[in-house]
Amino acid sequence: MKQLIMFFAAMLLSCSSDSEVRAEVPANAGKTLVVYYSYTGNCREITNTLTSQIEADVLEIQPAEKGLKYDANGYALGTELLNAIKANPDDADSYPAIDPVTISLDDYQNIIIVTPLWWSQMAAIMQTYLFLNASELAGKHVAMIVSSHSSGISGVVSDAQRLLPNATWMGDALWINAKNHANRASLIEDWLATLNFAEGQSTMEKMYITIDGQTQSVTLEENDATRALVAKLKHAPVTVTLNSSGDFEIWGALGFSLPMSNQQTTAHPGDVILYNGSNICLFYGTNSWSYTRLGRIEDLSESELRSFLKAGENNISVTLSLSTATGLGPNLAPKSEGNTYTLNGQRVKNTSKGIYIKNGKKVII
Repeated sequence: MKQLIMFFAAMLLSCSSDSEVRAEVPANAGKTLVVYYSYTGNCREITNTLTSQIEADVLEIQPAEKGLKYDANGYALGTELLNAIKANPDDADSYPAIDPVTISLDDYQNIIIVTPLWWSQMAAIMQTYLFLNASELAGKHVAMIVSSHSSGISGVVSDAQRLLPNATWMGDALWINAKNHANRASLIEDWLATLNFAEGQSTMEKMYITIDGQTQSVTLEENDATRALVAKLKHAPVTVTLNSSGDFEIWGALGFSLPMSNQQTTAHPGDVILYNGSNICLFYGTNSWSYTRLGRIEDLSESELRSFLKAGENNISVTLSLSTATGLGPNLAPKSEGNTYTLNGQRVKNTSKGIYIKNGKKVII
């Protein structure tokens, strides 16, 4: 397993394209950082075992105030810190101070968090680090190992998802407890094999846009905006209302913000663009402005784009999703022999280009 992460990076490099649409693989692709906090020493041992099996840099999180006994008097101080966070989770003052961190997350794409459990929650010290760095961790490929004595880790997983809403989680968290801590080497090795870092490196490639029952695929750029968008869509598809503008685009608010890397850009028919960080623009014409590229709708002519994007209309309902996030599994897909359905389950007689359900299976027309 030593070369696991580097192997994934090599796979990505070998499959990259010279196409103008797809950006070059970033320098941090495949680089892994293990971030850990250890109060009793168990998480330090877990981290040492983990880094004996993969190539990774290590960052230890330390509380600013040293020597505190969080477990004294029935974990009185630890519970006090956790209650303060729970009361005001969006207030930075609710989190205990930690030592300054000099490692830049820009240098890494894969992050593995190793944290203790305190009273069924994530240790307050690690919560501070994740809260302070949530924006930098958006779109990163994240996995987590949780150490506890005997308590289950669902509360820690919930804390992680709250603190990192835009991270791309690469698999289930690994639970190491008092009973299996001595077997951590084999547990970690088996867990590493389940992590979806390879898929995480390639999930930027495709997104799907559905309008009025018709679906088209989008080849995505490789940048912070698309990584954050993919992380958002992994939780659920996003539906937005867009309006025509300037006889070259439909556009509107996403309802959330994405990281910007704006540059003066000439958008062409089929381009999918981020504007001002929180607006999405789908082009059927041409316009020049300071934009962040998200991707490009595939295989449609300008006239077909105008039809698909409902050019000239307003209040257009547009759903963004990943191929695995349509919500239609094999048991939900209509199965009537010979009939064709949209991904929303509507029967259609005349099909244009897009993705449909036929005989219980997805087909591309």
